[in-house]
Amino acid sequence: MLVKELCIKKFFALAIVSAFLFISCQTVTTAPAIIRKGDPKIALVLGGGSAKGFAHVGVIRALEQEKIPIHMIVGTSVGSLIGAIYASNPDSFELEWKAFKIERNDVLDPSLIYSKFGPVQGVRLENFVDQTVKTKRIEDTRIPFYPIATDLNTGETIVLEKGSVAKAVRASSAIPGIFVPVTFDNRVLVDGGVTNNIACDVAKSKGADIVIAVNISRDIREANINSLIDIVGQSAAIMMHEASKNKLQHADIVIEPNTKGVGMFDFTQKKFLMDEGIKAAKQAIPKIRDLIARYKSGTPS
Repeated sequence: MLVKELCIKKFFALAIVSAFLFISCQTVTTAPAIIRKGDPKIALVLGGGSAKGFAHVGVIRALEQEKIPIHMIVGTSVGSLIGAIYASNPDSFELEWKAFKIERNDVLDPSLIYSKFGPVQGVRLENFVDQTVKTKRIEDTRIPFYPIATDLNTGETIVLEKGSVAKAVRASSAIPGIFVPVTFDNRVLVDGGVTNNIACDVAKSKGADIVIAVNISRDIREANINSLIDIVGQSAAIMMHEASKNKLQHADIVIEPNTKGVGMFDFTQKKFLMDEGIKAAKQAIPKIRDLIARYKSGTPS
C-alpha cells in the first residue's frame, strides 16, 4: 500500500509539473514581439540616380557628424560608386574631396566601336574607381559593402559580394542602352536599378536591424534632354523611380534630398546636391536616434 501511495503521489506531482510547463510554453508563444535589446545593426542603402548621387555624399557626412554608426552599405548604380569609396575608407571628408573630383568624362567614354551594345564602354568608370578606391576587393572593405546589379539574361537582382570593387561598380552602373553590359562571374550584368534601385530588402536579408534608405530619384523631372544618352538616361530614371516604390517599404528611415532640376548627367551641381543631402539627413536625425533608442531598450515595435 505504501508503495502504491508513493506512486500515486509521484504521478500527481509529475502531472502538476507538466501542466505548469505547458501553460508556461503557451504564455511564451503568445507574448508580444519586441525589438531585441542591444546595439542595432544599421544599414545605409544608397539608390541610383547618376549625377544626383552627389547628394549621397552630403547624407553620409551628416550621419558621420552626428555619430550615427553604419554597419553595412548597399549601393545601386551611383550608390555603389559613392558606397565603394566610403566603405573602403569611412572618412566623409575624404569622400567629399574625392567626389568633387568626379567629372562627366570620368564616367562617360563614348565609343563608336561598342555602339552595337551601348555608346558608352564603361572602362573609364572602372579605371576611375580602381584609382580612387583604396580597397580592391569587395570582401575586404572596412564596412561590409554590397553593390547591386541585374542579370541581363535572367532578370535576377544580383548582390555582388566578392571580386573586383571597380568592376562591380561598373556593372552596377551599366545603364542599359547607354553602357555596354559587363561580364562578371560568368554573368552578363547591367545596372542594378533595372530590378532593385533601392535595395532595402537586400539589407534586411543581410541582417540589418535598421535600414536607412537614401532615395535620390523622387523628383525625375528633366527639362534639358538634348541627346540620345539624355533620352535613354531619363527613361531609365522613370523606370527606376517606379521600381523603387515597393522597395522603400522595407526601409525604416527614408531620406529624400531635393534633387529638383538636376539632370542625370549634370555634373555642375555638386555643391548644391551635397548641401541638400546634408539638409535632408539632418532632418531625419531625430527619428533615427529615436529608433536606435527604442531598439536598445527593447521597446515593443
